[in-house]
Formats: sequence, structure tokens, C-alpha cells
Amino acid sequence: MAPFLPILTFHAIDDQASVISFPPRVFNRGMALLHDNGYRTLSLVELVSYLHRGVPFPERYFAITFDDGYRSVYDQAFPILHHYGFSATLFLTTGESGDCMDRARLPSMSGRPMLSWSEIKEMHRCGIEFGAHTLTHPDLTRLPEMLLTTEILGGKAVIEDALGGAVATFAYPFGRYDNRSRELVSHYFVCACSDELGLVRPGSDVYAMERVDAYYLRTERLFAAMSKRLFPLYVRARAVPRQLRRALQGCTSHKF
Repeated sequence: MAPFLPILTFHAIDDQASVISFPPRVFNRGMALLHDNGYRTLSLVELVSYLHRGVPFPERYFAITFDDGYRSVYDQAFPILHHYGFSATLFLTTGESGDCMDRARLPSMSGRPMLSWSEIKEMHRCGIEFGAHTLTHPDLTRLPEMLLTTEILGGKAVIEDALGGAVATFAYPFGRYDNRSRELVSHYFVCACSDELGLVRPGSDVYAMERVDAYYLRTERLFAAMSKRLFPLYVRARAVPRQLRRALQGCTSHKF
């Protein structure tokens, strides 16, 4: 049994020079490496069940998430996940229109093409799960109460209408949340992800779960570190300067 479990989080799977890009070649090789080393995936809801029961995680398991809803996830990541039988959760920023026609695409972010609802539905049929990431990707800590509710529950409703099932998971835009947003999310979702760099452990807050940003695994050598015993130390070492930088900028992932 394992005392921790990593949630890997990606955004776009492409070769652009951007902090949200992850090279397709490294993604392919990284997933192959994990599969060949006996790693398997848990859904976020399954992960939370271990936390609620207070029992250790199974050895060599991890979770995968993608934020925003970029088309490159369908083009580059989905075939690889399907090949290895890996599960994943995609957190969608749906837009305000609620247009779920198959040809409609999510509103563009970062100048990139986004998923269409036909692509989303295809992945859903193949076992990929979808979570809410608000309507328009705002900083929730800066919204008045009415807009906060609209953003969080509106995005959930759009996905549920499109896919015909309950949406149980949520990711805070920019990883930022406060007491109000966490409280609202806790009433309508099973769990939520923050952007705090870390590993999920017993005692982790299920409504602010830690993740490992793929930015820190951008080469084959770094990705291979995940299967090593010193991986928790690597994550902790990368988290310290990130926390210091955010403290100096006055921008933390959560505000209480």
C-alpha cells in the first residue's frame, strides 16, 4: 500500500512555448513508461473513497486530469490513454451560451482550438470523465455571491445537460478559492482540485486536493522520476520556490 497518490494535471498537449503546453512525445513516452512499470489509474471519485475510509492507497496508482478543454487532449492524449486503458478527468470551461450541439466548440482559451461537444461525447462513451471548471474561468475569489454561484453551478449544469449524467468533480480556475467558493463546491460536488503542488495523502482536503503540474515533468527524464522512490522529495523541492514566489507576488492558490 502507498502513503500518497499523485494527481497529474495537464492543460494543452502541444509543442508551443507555453507554461500550459506539454510535449506530445513526452506524454506518449511517459504514459508508456508508467504502464510498463505496472502503474494504473484511479478516478478522482475512487481516490476520494480511499480518503474517506482512511486507508492507504494501492501501490502504483495515480490519477490524471486535464484543465480547460483543449482540442489537443482529444487529438494527442485521448488515443494514448485509450491504448493503455488509463482513465482521466477533463475539467471543462463551458462558456455562457450553453450551446451543446455536436459541432459547437468550447470558447477559445489561450488562442488554442478547443474541444467540440461531439469529441467530448466520444471520449465520455469511452470512459473519460468530465468535471466542471466554471462557465468563463474567472478568479472565484473576486466574484460577488451571485456570480460565484452562476459560474460554479452553471458550468456543472451545461455538462450534465450535454452528457446526461451527474458531474461530481470540480477544479478551481487558476487554483484559487476562498471559504465561500469551497463551501459552495462542497454542497454540489464529491471533490475539487486546487493547483497546490503536492501529493494527495491521508488528511488531504477533498475540496482542495493537491496536484502535480505537468510543467514539472516536461522531459522524459523528469517524467521517469515519478516511478522512483525519491519522487515525493522532488515534488516537495519544486513546491518550495513556487510557494515563495507566490507569497512575494501576493498571489496564493487559496485565500482564507
